[in-house]
Amino acid sequence: MAELVRQQNLDADVGYHGFGFQESDDGDLPVPFPDDFAQGVFLNAFPGRLDICSGGHTHTAAVTVEVWDGEPPVQDSSRWDEQAEADFESTTGEVAVWSMGLGRADDVITLADSGGSWRVRVSCAGRREAAALSEQEGTGEGMEKYLVQFWPATA
Repeated sequence: MAELVRQQNLDADVGYHGFGFQESDDGDLPVPFPDDFAQGVFLNAFPGRLDICSGGHTHTAAVTVEVWDGEPPVQDSSRWDEQAEADFESTTGEVAVWSMGLGRADDVITLADSGGSWRVRVSCAGRREAAALSEQEGTGEGMEKYLVQFWPATA
């Protein structure tokens, strides 16, 4: 059975409905964030990059990132508005959070001591609430919640 290696809670600044996770050493990425961001695609993978399309336009999302040593238990889909999985390739083993307006955040997620191939599952709740808040008040904090789970692709 897979075990949780580490867990990290952070805030993601959402702008223009999006934020992303990108290889920490992003100098060699063929398509850096936010180039080619696809509105309406919940989880979109590029080499060294994962784009997430939010329900709200501008707000701060609450994000929990988990790193597992194998595939984590599947989440109860009734708890989440959206769920998706993708492949992620890391050359350094470190991932940074990126926002549309502010660029790279200070938060760094350590996947491993070196690069490797990963699977990632992203689950989100509060999409409708974030959308309604964006339409009414403009911004908010923590209405939309994400669980982002990484595990080795070979597991």
